[in-house]
Amino acid sequence: MKKRTLLLAAAAVILAGAAVAGSVFFGALETSVVSKAVERPLGADEMKRLAERGAYVAVAADCYACHTAKDGAAWAGGLPFETPFGTLYATNISPDKEFGIGAWTRAEFHRSVRDGVGKGGRHLYPAMPYASYREMSEEDVDAVYAYLMTREPMRVPSRENELSFPFNIRQSLTFWNLFNLRREGFAANAARSEAWNRGRYVVDALGHCGECHTPRNLLQGMESGAYLKGAVIEGVEAPDITKEGLARMGFDPLTLARFMKSGLSAQGSMTHQMFEVVHFSTQYMSEGDLQAMAAYLFDLDALPATPVPPPAPAPVEVPAPVAAAGRGTYLNLCAGCHGADGQGIPHVAVPLSTNASLRLASPRNFVSAVLHGIPAQRFPGLERMEAMPAFTELLDDKALADLTNWMRARWGGRQPIVTDEEIAKLR
Repeated sequence: MKKRTLLLAAAAVILAGAAVAGSVFFGALETSVVSKAVERPLGADEMKRLAERGAYVAVAADCYACHTAKDGAAWAGGLPFETPFGTLYATNISPDKEFGIGAWTRAEFHRSVRDGVGKGGRHLYPAMPYASYREMSEEDVDAVYAYLMTREPMRVPSRENELSFPFNIRQSLTFWNLFNLRREGFAANAARSEAWNRGRYVVDALGHCGECHTPRNLLQGMESGAYLKGAVIEGVEAPDITKEGLARMGFDPLTLARFMKSGLSAQGSMTHQMFEVVHFSTQYMSEGDLQAMAAYLFDLDALPATPVPPPAPAPVEVPAPVAAAGRGTYLNLCAGCHGADGQGIPHVAVPLSTNASLRLASPRNFVSAVLHGIPAQRFPGLERMEAMPAFTELLDDKALADLTNWMRARWGGRQPIVTDEEIAKLR
């Protein structure tokens, strides 16, 4: 999604001099999924027809969020992506002919989106999720191209990346591509339903969910054997969104589809990058696509008629001193907004008794919220949640560990094993 630090760390696989020296050789082995057919320019009528579709595809692919800096011109780039090797900046993809993509051909656009190689053979960094967009259909890429060409040209030069050597050598990314790009694009599974296949396309290609929710291998490519099983990104956990992981968090397919539309549910609210995903992308997606996403993630060919929530986890016993300290802190600092029994207050604070962050294996997301707070947020449908203050100055490591253990045991069914030392590291 927006700041994909995990993807940016993929630059590490350039392996310094070895990859640089072999870049020409590896480039010769690179494969393209772009057909020769796209070398034909699109006519004016085709561009007009495709642009209408492209407005929706660009939303589903979450293009605007990455290519528009805060307080910046629309589609003009400039959004920073911080990496251990320096800073990358999103590029201008408005139709300006000098600074944007206005002079790009249809074929050049296709190759950048699906192969990661832009105009003039210039390799893109995989902060642009071309490893996932590789599965986009030719028609959908055409549609985005046509739509972008209808936007207002922005005469804003793309900012130069600030990467150290050898990560600033783009050609070296041929090495990463060789090991991390699929050899083919999307292919439907004839044994599954239309809804399941559409969901797979939306999740894997357009939504590129795996880019954040899949852990990385040694070369910083997505681990195929741990697909969607969760990863840490920018200090918080992008959770396991396999059917097992979703059920553990309390989701059923229909509830998940509504959550992606509204950003709110009994499991909590969208925060961090996922808030922006809802804000710029999923709230505008069709009900059919949202339900298809849920069907695919839960591995169903059709959704049930009514929600069937998974059973809540059973509470776990906590040592009496921990329970007394944790409950005391909760009543003093949390209950005013979240309720004495964790039921939450509509339009103010989400419930905690059903909150997904307390059911995750790691306490990372819960502890981060307590330490750093959550800003006030407006959600689709005129819904909003008040700001949660930061408690980093009010709670020492032991107090926060007791609070975390008590809440996770009571409402998440998790053993009280969080230590003061772990809190200190997360702090």
